[in-house]
Amino acid sequence: MKILISDKLQEEGIKIFEDNGFEIVKKFTINKEELKKEIGGYDGIVVRSRTKLTADILENAKNLKVIGRAGVGLDNIDRKKADELNIEVLNTPEAPAVSVAEFALGLILTLARKISYADRTTHEAQWNKNECLGYTLNGKKLGLVGFGNIAKHLAKITIAMGMNVGVYSRFSKGQIAIDEAKEIGCSIYSSIDDLLKDAQVISLHLPSSPQTENIINEERISLMRKDAVIINTARGNLIDEKALLKALKNKSIAGAALDVYREEPLKDQELIKFEENLILTPHIASQSMENQIAAATMIAEKMSDFLKK
Repeated sequence: MKILISDKLQEEGIKIFEDNGFEIVKKFTINKEELKKEIGGYDGIVVRSRTKLTADILENAKNLKVIGRAGVGLDNIDRKKADELNIEVLNTPEAPAVSVAEFALGLILTLARKISYADRTTHEAQWNKNECLGYTLNGKKLGLVGFGNIAKHLAKITIAMGMNVGVYSRFSKGQIAIDEAKEIGCSIYSSIDDLLKDAQVISLHLPSSPQTENIINEERISLMRKDAVIINTARGNLIDEKALLKALKNKSIAGAALDVYREEPLKDQELIKFEENLILTPHIASQSMENQIAAATMIAEKMSDFLKK
């Protein structure tokens, strides 16, 4: 069987495919038109976030049996078309939990202690000590919107730091997830609006879907405290970016840190040029060596097991 790897994948994952006897073709920069022509010759394909498996591409995937997403989000894959064509879709939601949670914590600390501003101005030979008065996280409330693997890990490490953690989620696993959140030490909110009113730090951990589109909009931002900050390491379309920028300019909230955007690479010049209380990073929350290897090996093992059956 033949597998196309269309985005960069660590050698540890490739070796698992080869050890299982699969023929591997590596085309890490393949474009849409090339993929449309070639995809029909493969039994499996591995993608990260760069490759977009749209309906028109999948229509040509006559032999494709499985799509492997080395990562969590599946919004770059037309799952409806994949289901229609009986193509299995696999991903690795377990892999990035520690990496993304630690990165989210880094963004929280950077906002709380004005680390980004302090670094930038010191490099400019300024000594702005008096302008870098921040606050400690101990005793503050972190609001988690969504409670998957990443949010659970972030809850554990922030509770260990002395933060109070509130959670709003539809809890897809039902009572088991609610019990787990309580066992970790979280308080449960039945309304996202109530959580936004209470928390000084909001961290988003939801997938992209029609239901979560603009879940943080102008109306909801207006509910947030003036000293609140919002962190998004999940998906760009969870936030109305124009409404967020307006709130930051008006100082109706204290700050924001974004690692994901509605359009990537980020092109919105208003966002790019606004520095005062906004941190921007280029979708790197999962970019740790350990996570990249874990995602690669996990997806290779899952796809190999599926194809061998």
